[in-house]
Amino acid sequence: MNHEQRATAWLVDASIYIFRAWYTLPDSITDSDGNPVNAVHGFIDFVWSLLQNEHPTQIGFAFDQSLEHSWRKEIYPAYKANREPAPEKLKRQFGYCREFIDALGLRHAASRFHEADDIIGTWAMRAQKDGAKVHIITGDKDLAQLIGKNDLWWEYGKNLRRTAKDIEKKFGVRPDQMADVLAIGGDSSDNIPGVPGIGMVTAAKLLKKFDCIDNLLSRTPEIGRTKLRGAKRLQQLIETHREAILLSRQLTRIVCDIDEADVIRPLQRSKADQEQLETLLRQLSLPNARITAWQELANRSLTR
Repeated sequence: MNHEQRATAWLVDASIYIFRAWYTLPDSITDSDGNPVNAVHGFIDFVWSLLQNEHPTQIGFAFDQSLEHSWRKEIYPAYKANREPAPEKLKRQFGYCREFIDALGLRHAASRFHEADDIIGTWAMRAQKDGAKVHIITGDKDLAQLIGKNDLWWEYGKNLRRTAKDIEKKFGVRPDQMADVLAIGGDSSDNIPGVPGIGMVTAAKLLKKFDCIDNLLSRTPEIGRTKLRGAKRLQQLIETHREAILLSRQLTRIVCDIDEADVIRPLQRSKADQEQLETLLRQLSLPNARITAWQELANRSLTR
């Protein structure tokens, strides 16, 4: 094990890889009882690639548990209202995925009140304070706000890696400004409206000038005197939607201080439960050769 492996925390936005497999793999893939397990098989393949190629020693898998009870939903009922709830067949598969991670001796967490983003934010903050690099495995741009100068935002399936500089180049703002730019420009995927008539590009230009929402709202007369196109109109829009901007920033800002037992446990790996692992993989109808390969990997990863 080299120093890079010891000093890197791998934080996985698990749900995105489960949903991706659910939509791309046929539901003719079933377990021993005939239930669809296409999402589980896709997730297992993703985890195999991650463990086999990267050999992480500090790793955590964050899952979403209940959108209906999230604190964001409480302060803004329309939050993610554009999304259909997960069907029961998929909920069962989420359970399988968490059981699989547990059998491997890896850390996973979910919360009734917080989203997976907040769990990852809490893990990231703790790792950064300990001097570790952070690799956030996701496809969600919201999580870019957590990236420090030594960290990576990594869409693993596409091998798309972004450093803090890459994020600024892509979105026009620093990672620490991502929550603000989304609050102004809106985020349709989460049903956060932002300011009508101001998109992400213009929001980024405003933050280039004023740095953060607090400065922007305290210096609104200056907006009209900038050289931005339609400056007077922008000033009026910001003034009119002041309260909406502040609410949106609460929604877009990731919580980094969750104090829940399931979240604050150390990310170090423990010994795999080989009996639990084999039983589960047979239930999922994996071929014998694949089960053996997983058992070997589970043991080998702990001895590197």
